[in-house]
Amino acid sequence: MTETISDPIDTKQGLVTKQSLLDAAEALIAERGVAGASLRAITTRAGTNLAAANYHFGSKQALARAVIARHLQPINSERLRLLDEAEAASGDAGPSLETLVGIFVGPVVRFGRELPDGGRHFAQICGRAMTQPDPMLRESLLGELAEAIRRFRAAFSRALPELSPEELLWRIQFMVGTMAHTIAGSQMIEAVHGDELDTRDLDSLVDRLVRFLCGGLSAPMEVSQS
Repeated sequence: MTETISDPIDTKQGLVTKQSLLDAAEALIAERGVAGASLRAITTRAGTNLAAANYHFGSKQALARAVIARHLQPINSERLRLLDEAEAASGDAGPSLETLVGIFVGPVVRFGRELPDGGRHFAQICGRAMTQPDPMLRESLLGELAEAIRRFRAAFSRALPELSPEELLWRIQFMVGTMAHTIAGSQMIEAVHGDELDTRDLDSLVDRLVRFLCGGLSAPMEVSQS
């Protein structure tokens, strides 16, 4: 039975339709970007109609924002919960660098792997937001990340007082890029290395990421030659 715009949003069918629209939008935005993913293509992939999409979200832009929010909100809630606990437990000393990196990357890796596609579509969307001229996507991503960025920047600055603000931001950017590549590129890793590297062991993967990233974040500053 085709859903009409009068269907209540909280009915079982309405929730199924809303989820189907989010899944379809995520896949198409990952492949084509917001501009290239038409609302008609999204509704066709979701097996519904334009009236249902407008009823649930109002616009393609609102649908794209909802795609980002449904993943980042639980991830950042978990990150900030763990950061609050670590800061309370560490007192004046503050959490160690290893603890902070684990809190920053762990929820992302573990949450992504719980998704049907292993989080690859969402990682691709984040990559588009960082590298392509899509203001709406970038603004939506930054809006969801604003509080986490503020809190973690302060925490990393405290853990790495020897770094200048500029150097710290560069290293945080490199950390984000490494994390995103690990999530989005898991299929390529498996294709290239086969059984030599097991990307399914999440605890081991997070441990390796944390050790690698701590090395980069804490590397000595280059001494300028005068």
